[in-house]
Amino acid sequence: MSPTPLRGRLAVVTGASDGIGTVIATRLAALGAEVVLPVRSAEKGRRALDALLGRVPDAIASTRTLDLASLDSVHDLVAQLHQEGRPVHVLVNNAGVMTPPQRRETAEGFELQWGTNHLGHAALTLGLLPLLSAGHARVVHQTSIAARRGRLNPDAIDPTPYDAMGSYVQSKVAVGLFTQELRRRSRVGGWNLESTLAHPGVSPTNLLAAQPGVGRERELGSRRVIRILSRLHITGTVASAAEPAVLAATEPSTDGTFYGPSHLIGGPARATDLWRSFTDAADARRLWDLTAEAIGPRFTV
Repeated sequence: MSPTPLRGRLAVVTGASDGIGTVIATRLAALGAEVVLPVRSAEKGRRALDALLGRVPDAIASTRTLDLASLDSVHDLVAQLHQEGRPVHVLVNNAGVMTPPQRRETAEGFELQWGTNHLGHAALTLGLLPLLSAGHARVVHQTSIAARRGRLNPDAIDPTPYDAMGSYVQSKVAVGLFTQELRRRSRVGGWNLESTLAHPGVSPTNLLAAQPGVGRERELGSRRVIRILSRLHITGTVASAAEPAVLAATEPSTDGTFYGPSHLIGGPARATDLWRSFTDAADARRLWDLTAEAIGPRFTV
């Protein structure tokens, strides 16, 4: 039997304790990668690991502790992986939170969506840069169709009064811009990594489920609608929504390519045109500077 495409490679997948992230991690494990699942909840991490091993019995997989809403936690994981000393070949920045009903903060006082979806992942990526460079890594960033018609607006990152969807859009616009600027800087600086972008379309994931940890006691009505549409094959399933990120992580050459479902909200994964919200080079540089100032010198390049 010929070796599978990712045999001997190390993949780190955030948000792999449930939903799309678990599917991504399982698919990468099935392709031969050793998979690390950084998780906030040890119990959910154990369940996800059991599910992965149930589907890929010969997989090599493990969990680590990570709370993206704490830069100290991100730094601890970075330090641990550096101590282990292994090159990282694939990093999938997949975890996220969406529209807490009331404003919530990260450990450092940033609005939760901005701090988790963007800043935490940016700090993780930059903190792991030496290991990513050593692995000639593929870094996959997960954005959202909510950012399709957005534009970077620092005043809208944490508006007063709190705007749940507005802040979510800003966090996901930032993900797309960070992807482009990381790719540019890697080329100029010889960082030996590919930076690529994916979006999952629409599917009945846990982003809109009841999440007491972010102040949502009941699932949103839109999730119930999406679940029905998913059964009718109008939107995607959780499994199909994972495929753009898997494709972004495994295509032979993908630097700068944007992946999503073929019908925007659902369908087979494919390469697609980059949305205008991610194409402004000045916005990307501005976002990079805002990010570096926020996460501080522990992570910045």
